[in-house]
Amino acid sequence: MNRITENLVQIYSAYKEAFSGTILIADSSGIAYTDASGYANCDFCVPNRIDTRFDTASVTKVFTAVATLQLVEKGIINFDTRITDIIDLAGTKIPSDVTIEHLLTHTSGIADDADEEAGEDYAALFINKPNYSIRECNDFLPQFAYKEPMFKAGTNVRYNNCAFILLGLAIEKTNGVSYRKYVTDNIFKRCRMERTCFQSKDDICPDTAEGYYPIYDDKGDFVKWKKNIYAYPPIGTADSGAYTTVTDLYKFWTSIQNDILLTHEYSNMMKLPHCDFIKANRHGTQYFGYAIELIESEGKLFCIYKDGVNSGVAALMSYYPELDIYLNILSNQDGSIWKLNREIRTAIMDAAKFK
Repeated sequence: MNRITENLVQIYSAYKEAFSGTILIADSSGIAYTDASGYANCDFCVPNRIDTRFDTASVTKVFTAVATLQLVEKGIINFDTRITDIIDLAGTKIPSDVTIEHLLTHTSGIADDADEEAGEDYAALFINKPNYSIRECNDFLPQFAYKEPMFKAGTNVRYNNCAFILLGLAIEKTNGVSYRKYVTDNIFKRCRMERTCFQSKDDICPDTAEGYYPIYDDKGDFVKWKKNIYAYPPIGTADSGAYTTVTDLYKFWTSIQNDILLTHEYSNMMKLPHCDFIKANRHGTQYFGYAIELIESEGKLFCIYKDGVNSGVAALMSYYPELDIYLNILSNQDGSIWKLNREIRTAIMDAAKFK
């Protein structure tokens, strides 16, 4: 373990007591450190282990992006293919000029089921509609496809979950199999991600962490933890919800690095920005790629990452190319992983002299 990795482990140790989940740190020599903390099941005090499966929330979008690039690579679709030319969206408000590229980069302008950038609560979607009625990509359409677009495609950027639902439908239409089967066969199995799957909350799910979110009183004081079983659909689809481990996430990104899932040309596309619109970030300038996000500082690519968050779910997959450092964190409890990640990023920036 090198000096920088040792420093990251020390930073993590300060958060361990309040953390429920798993962490992996890897460097040029391979996996340097893993740890598990907290409970996968609080009812029976079942501890988390390194091989415990966690919900990934929006990290799943990266799997969808790779699956989409596989189709582009094969010539089945193109980046400029219009989504309305692939799937039947007649009668909806999805504009005919929305392309695969727009959907991959959050520049489609289509309405979302819950506009989380505007502060809408995703879990509130299921107050009047049972979450268990949403199981397939097609089930999401009534929740967003009939809303007016937010802006013309390609003229702005706004994080959008349902753009990836449309990509999932395109994957299904062009392959004749379900989204989950395509991704399982063409990504998970090819990467030997043996602990990664799509599983439903009403199935028997061994070695899987339940999710917990906090309840506070009127004064803002913590009262208790609640299970997140009603917060989102019971099984993952193209925008969210695959279950994995920190080790399998490491296998996935190193498979991108080693051109196992895509040719070298298309693997590189997964590590580059593809959007003209940028945002400020405390560590530099933030760019959007194909599902992933990138931070540039002092003219250098500092970090490639994707995170995900739902009630009782926090997930982060990140890579720092200057130092060849991987950091994966999965948690089944709302908590301090984002502050932990900020401190680790700052330490890596100091080590790489990005200041």
